[in-house]
Amino acid sequence: MTAQAQRFREFRMPDVGEGLTEAEILKWYVAVGDTVTDGQVICEVETAKAAVELPIPYDGVVSEIRFDEGTTVDVGTPIIVVDAGAGTREGDAPAPAETVPAPAAPVEAPQPAAKRQAVLVGYGVAPSSTTRRPRKQAAPPVNGTAPAAPPAGAPAPAPAQVPAPATTPVRAERPLAKPPVRKLAKELGIDLATVVPTGPNGVVTREDIRAAAAPPATLPAAAPAVEAVPGARETRTPIKGVRKATAQAMVASAFTAPHVTEFVTFDITRTMKLVQELKEDRAFTGLKVSPLLLVAKALLVAIRRHPQVNSAWDEAAQEIVQKAYVNLGIAAATPRGLIVPNIKDAQDRTLPELASALGDLVATAREGRTSPADMQGGTVTITNVGVFGVDTGTPILNPGESAILAFGAVKLQPWVHKGKVKPRHVTTLALSFDHRLVDGELGSKVLADVAAILEQPKRLITWA
Repeated sequence: MTAQAQRFREFRMPDVGEGLTEAEILKWYVAVGDTVTDGQVICEVETAKAAVELPIPYDGVVSEIRFDEGTTVDVGTPIIVVDAGAGTREGDAPAPAETVPAPAAPVEAPQPAAKRQAVLVGYGVAPSSTTRRPRKQAAPPVNGTAPAAPPAGAPAPAPAQVPAPATTPVRAERPLAKPPVRKLAKELGIDLATVVPTGPNGVVTREDIRAAAAPPATLPAAAPAVEAVPGARETRTPIKGVRKATAQAMVASAFTAPHVTEFVTFDITRTMKLVQELKEDRAFTGLKVSPLLLVAKALLVAIRRHPQVNSAWDEAAQEIVQKAYVNLGIAAATPRGLIVPNIKDAQDRTLPELASALGDLVATAREGRTSPADMQGGTVTITNVGVFGVDTGTPILNPGESAILAFGAVKLQPWVHKGKVKPRHVTTLALSFDHRLVDGELGSKVLADVAAILEQPKRLITWA
């Protein structure tokens, strides 16, 4: 590596998931001329699976930003260049801004190295803060009096010769904060530029964010909608990110796995009553109890009774791989599109544990904070179309999975119960499965078991 290459370091778009080929740059946190440190978050990108923040593994000064916000970049392409020989690292002598030396300013003692904090991707967060080269500006008048003019032929005094009042902190263009603090601000909908920092060197702390959120906090803004031009007959929206990946995956699934869908309509009244009872149970204090929770538990029991349905097709090895674990996917609608995070090892969780995991999964997905790892390795999926008032549908398999269960709307309908027509809560389930792995008999048994459990929820105990 040449000396020039050692000094100017290119940071390439990393693969922040498994096998991803591109990512869209959502926001830059640095600009040309900013000083960056090893582990500092420099930008936020959106992949086909989630939005993540990228830390840089170099110290130095940003000399070039290759792509604007909103640009989709292939993995492996350089996105930013850092001048590693122009930073303010230990041992480097800072270049003087003027020929006239500025008066000495208080220098912060070097802080001891702190333990790095984990981030989604990259090399960890360095304990130092971001700094920015001071810009030259005219010296302000002191106490309303302009400074005396210099003698003829004498050099003008450096702007740094007039120190700023100690009571007026100078804020950098980009607020200083560690990645966990930025994440907290993002979750609470707080603009860091509006927060008054109280940490050392003007760093925004967690307490500052919580103080700013004390008034009614605004929710994170959803993805901006494409504005229609008045009078236009068409509106075009770019296909990218999660929506692009979902479209590609659904096409691949529909034309690779032979889909079969079966339906069953049944009386779910007893399950609805159990939901109300569980809401008052102390074991579920603070947890969300919904019919979806019991549908998920019923599916897990059915899989335990028919484990062959929890399999995958290995085309390369020409093998059927039966899984001894269930990573239960839950389809969730987000501003970026439909994603399917999953609950790892769902088969081993108690009902309260399943309720907690389900609540966390859905909340994280709606806030756009689902990590790529949470969307990998799914085995079966549930899609709750009933929340939209839809009775049923023919769901398409999540790629690599063998089955997907659609839970329709629960409606009060006339139903024959104990020989009489009575108003009962009725719903419809639809099970789509890969016919290479699951034949009609196995698929029918699984679907019938789920319906039977929800019709008589005591079977959650007797069949488990």
